[in-house]
Amino acid sequence: MARPIGIGEDDFSELIQDGCFYIDKTLFIKEWWENRDKVTLITRPRRFGKTLNMSMLERFWSNQYAGQGEIFEGLEIWQEESYRELQGSYPVVFLSFAGVKQTDYISAKRAICQILTGLYVKYAYLRASDVLTDMDRKYWDSISMDMDEVTAAMAIHNLCDYLHRYYGEKAIVLLDEYDTPLQEAYVYRYWEELVSFTRALFNNTFKTNPCLKRAMMTGITRVSKESMFSDLNNLNVVTMASDEYASYFGFTEAEVFSSMDEFDLTNKEEVKSWYDGFTIGNLRDMYNPWSIICFLDKRKLDSYWVNTSSNSLVGSLIQRGNRKIKMDFERLLQGNDINSKIDDEMVFDQLDHQNTSAVWSLLFASGYLKVLEIHGEIYKLELTNYEVRKMFEVMVNTWFQIDENYNDFIKSLLNADMESMNEYMNQFALNTISYFDVGNRPSDQIEPERFYHGFVLGLLVDLRDRYEVISNRESGFGRYDVMLKPLNQTDDAIILEFKVYHPRKENNLAETVQAALEQIDRKQYEQTLLDQGFARERIRKYGFAFRGKEVLIGSYDEESLTIKL
Repeated sequence: MARPIGIGEDDFSELIQDGCFYIDKTLFIKEWWENRDKVTLITRPRRFGKTLNMSMLERFWSNQYAGQGEIFEGLEIWQEESYRELQGSYPVVFLSFAGVKQTDYISAKRAICQILTGLYVKYAYLRASDVLTDMDRKYWDSISMDMDEVTAAMAIHNLCDYLHRYYGEKAIVLLDEYDTPLQEAYVYRYWEELVSFTRALFNNTFKTNPCLKRAMMTGITRVSKESMFSDLNNLNVVTMASDEYASYFGFTEAEVFSSMDEFDLTNKEEVKSWYDGFTIGNLRDMYNPWSIICFLDKRKLDSYWVNTSSNSLVGSLIQRGNRKIKMDFERLLQGNDINSKIDDEMVFDQLDHQNTSAVWSLLFASGYLKVLEIHGEIYKLELTNYEVRKMFEVMVNTWFQIDENYNDFIKSLLNADMESMNEYMNQFALNTISYFDVGNRPSDQIEPERFYHGFVLGLLVDLRDRYEVISNRESGFGRYDVMLKPLNQTDDAIILEFKVYHPRKENNLAETVQAALEQIDRKQYEQTLLDQGFARERIRKYGFAFRGKEVLIGSYDEESLTIKL
């Protein structure tokens, strides 16, 4: 009989005690301990079992559970007799920054201080013990949500000291989702303030702490050593590219297929096409645990990576990205690969400068890209799997839901309604060019390429059931060609040429439209369609002329051989 699924359950004790579905990862306890690293940072995409594994470590090592090892009976770690003796041996400080998602520094610092205060409440019995001095108690009483940065930075360091004195054993510190507040700080522009605070907190906790036995941090990204861990030379960083602990975060294909057998599910190839694709170190065919657990529970193939704040950061970087980022993203959405350098360390100020490799490095660390090949420093990358592609399609759709004129324009384009096309495109461009503007110049002066590429991303998603959207980027700066090839030959094929008004070459937008249409003919864009059997009269050509937020669309009137605007 299949075990019940505990959706969203990341408390190890409750999961095991309730007899819920669980894939045994308990040998992670042994491997981590025997590696003897003082401080370990493990980065994995969201929903990859990080919190559950941290909860498992706390349940095994914490002396609060001494003599309660029966919860591990039947699991692999309990077959190791020496580890039965170690269970419940150390004081453990376990905290998570997963909920620190404030929009300003003061609130974020207060939220962290609240978490630190909660630790002192948990160990309140220490204050009354004779191992603390009057000076210790004075410091203890200064711990609050409103404590200053200097006091907060020493909170875990001093708590480890008190626990060591009380129990005679050094403390284990487990910090889950260490980088969540840092990502929020980047999004809401208080990065420098938060880094200064957390650098001091981490230095005191993990570096200058004589009462620290071992420590582990988990997160999605590895924030650069220069900005966060400059003083931590005792840190072992385990990323998606590392072989260490590769099988303990995420499900292997063998584990997924065995789980499907338990639930009498047979569509293994479909599951593989939807959810396979992650590579950790040299271990291929890894699966996101959240997606698999949801699939086992719902018995339905679907996109379960919902739009969380992690996705929002990634979406924002693409949405407001430069021309190269959007061009590469188009390739990914079309099922193609891209080439980029990948850096294990995230330098967030590079994201601000539209550094393309920094953006793709973040997507890789977040699990949205997989590596096909590596040539020196260059990685060949593509979207991880079908679920990720579906997630991005939904994301792109939400960008354009802000403006109903976009959907109206698509309808008027399909209906060849020129008047409506001009009306809706002008309204849409007025709203959207500002929306995609990430420069410092006024939006009516920015090159509209960001808009063009955003527009094409929308076409890729909105028309995917009726058209193959082909983008042709050979025209260079300020020009962008699009071909809509119908999947059903009862629909017209459509060629779009985008052109920026050039005051030295054209007197008005009508002449820019004419130049765009002439370019379609001169470069014989229709030949590909003709070669594939499309009748010439079923190929529509449109020239788009842009001047700031003003747009003019025109086409040839085949009867009069004039341009129709």
